[in-house]
Amino acid sequence: MTRFALTIEYDGRPFMGWQVQDHGPSVQGAIEAAAEAITGEQVLVHAAGRTDSGVHATGMRAHLDTPKPITAFRLMEALNARLRPDPVAILACEVVPDDWHARFSCVARHYQYRIVTRRAPLTFDRGLMWRIPTALDIEAMAEGARHLIGRHDFTTFRSAHCQADSPLRTLDRLDVVADGERITVHASARSFLHHQVRSMVGCLALVGQGKWAPDDMARALEARDRATLGLNAPPDGLYFIRADYP
Repeated sequence: MTRFALTIEYDGRPFMGWQVQDHGPSVQGAIEAAAEAITGEQVLVHAAGRTDSGVHATGMRAHLDTPKPITAFRLMEALNARLRPDPVAILACEVVPDDWHARFSCVARHYQYRIVTRRAPLTFDRGLMWRIPTALDIEAMAEGARHLIGRHDFTTFRSAHCQADSPLRTLDRLDVVADGERITVHASARSFLHHQVRSMVGCLALVGQGKWAPDDMARALEARDRATLGLNAPPDGLYFIRADYP
């Protein structure tokens, strides 16, 4: 039995999310079906994270096991051939030790959230960015983001359906970077709660619009109450960028 680690890129728009669902297509399901066609047996693919419906990835990490004698390069090529025309690509494939686990060995996860501020509707980037029709105050957003850095109870920024045992998380990075009308929010932590990044970005957008003061981010955090959340950003602009391992 050989364990292969995959680096995966995907457009989340056609999928119900990463995880296999009964009510629609998933990224995991597409890769597992491709792997089964190649190996002739059922294959389970484990990922570093579980993205929601409409969320994208440029560097998701995952692994699978197979007894089939095949090189990493040939497996990558075969998976990419079988995945067509789904918008999923295996960017890299390598053999890893049997105790390497895409989820449990991961020590940091990195996301980006992409916003564009323009009045015109999106054409090429439709479904790939969150369009906000008004300008945003980047300095105010950055000030608000600093209130969330560190170890906190993120109940306010946690989905009501989150299955994590604890709302405590350590947020290592939450930066707001502007390049003209395009704004990117960078978020890094060992792990995130369900909807945490989208919830933080939604509230930061309120700060940028002047509807919240930067200090309101701290007040929402301290409330530990989902009812105080100002806004949950749509999935369109969220990307899983990278997973780090020892």
